[in-house]
Amino acid sequence: MDIRARPRSRQAPGKRELHRASNDRHVEGRYWSVLGLCEIANFASLRRHIGRARADSLVLDVARRISSLIPDVRISAAGRAVVEIAFERESPEVAADDMDRIYKAFLTTLDIDGEPHQLQMHIGVAAAPTVEDDEVLLSEAAESALEQARVDGRVVMLDLSRADLAFDKLTLMRELPRAIANGEMFLQYQPKVHVRRQEIASAEALVRWQHPTRGLILPGDFISVAEQAGEISKLTLWTLRQVIEDQRKLREDGFDLLLFVNISGQLLADPAFVNEVCEMLASTDAKLGFEITETAVIRDPESAIRHLQFFADSGVTLAIDDYGAGLSSLAYLKKLPARELKIDKMFVMQLTSSNRDPLIVRSTIDLAHALEMEVTAEGVETPSALALLSVMGCDMVQGFLISRPLGLDAFRKFLVDDGHLDTANGQLQSFVRPESFWKRA
Repeated sequence: MDIRARPRSRQAPGKRELHRASNDRHVEGRYWSVLGLCEIANFASLRRHIGRARADSLVLDVARRISSLIPDVRISAAGRAVVEIAFERESPEVAADDMDRIYKAFLTTLDIDGEPHQLQMHIGVAAAPTVEDDEVLLSEAAESALEQARVDGRVVMLDLSRADLAFDKLTLMRELPRAIANGEMFLQYQPKVHVRRQEIASAEALVRWQHPTRGLILPGDFISVAEQAGEISKLTLWTLRQVIEDQRKLREDGFDLLLFVNISGQLLADPAFVNEVCEMLASTDAKLGFEITETAVIRDPESAIRHLQFFADSGVTLAIDDYGAGLSSLAYLKKLPARELKIDKMFVMQLTSSNRDPLIVRSTIDLAHALEMEVTAEGVETPSALALLSVMGCDMVQGFLISRPLGLDAFRKFLVDDGHLDTANGQLQSFVRPESFWKRA
């Protein structure tokens, strides 16, 4: 079993451990968070043999076999043909041994209603030290490993702690213009669900870089590079054009959703960028939103607020992102033409285990409503957090409880299937220890 190296996450402080407080071994960093995706490679063939209804429950058979091998793993459905497993181990080598056991277990036939059938499995795995793991990075690394596993026909495991393939910023600066031109960038969408209406209100577009040799590169590694290289304007304009095209496809499906794009603070002080975006907006009827951080405004408040007003006058919905994580300023908050405020996940993820965070969240919701803004809570991962936010009057929620970021095709299917309703109605899709399904590693 091969362990592939990936660069260490460089995201800002505030990342959470998989299990807080009660488990000292995690705090000490001696354990690893592991996330695996197990895909039934011959699902289409099996469906023809056993029928669609039975095929749709194959993930249950896979879950049972894995659970019998490794009882302490947390297992959940990530699709009709994919099972997600999460667990902790003292080293990536031990985790690799466990994943190898799972792979070998499916080399033997599986009894399906009295008939033997062979399940061909693709397995992709990501591992990171528990004190350093970032949930989004870990899940996307597992997806990247699964993509490679489909090509290689073996278990692929990415070790996020190894720095021997760490990205060199100067190299990325040289490669970024080519990547934008050659179509190496792609978008994923993470929905926001309106709590009271129980419907998807909008979605956030998240840009990714699929490097031809380095694999998946996440924003934490290339957004700052794009800013330093002077390519952030070109990258953002590409993102906006792609979002407009994707929204057209969603409309064809019958979903007229507001789509949000993150805007760098550097661009809020760039008149050329602002003018080009306003011209772009004038030639389209797309429903767009821009997410901006408080620190982006504080850099140059006068020009930032002036340009944000231009966007608002052009029909763009403005959202203040990561509220509370930076230098919150009521003086700027009251001046911004924003219609949405997003509470940073560092407060939401400890909502049910902290005494102070609920007070902060509730007061923020009341403040935003007083300023005639809707509130979105980021990082919603548990039904209990969703229930508490609903009682507090939070308008929208976003997080892995609803959905991880999805490619456009998967997002379209999610919308068609009303995937958010399972969450709203309390219909958890977990097979083992339901609460843990929402605590994605």
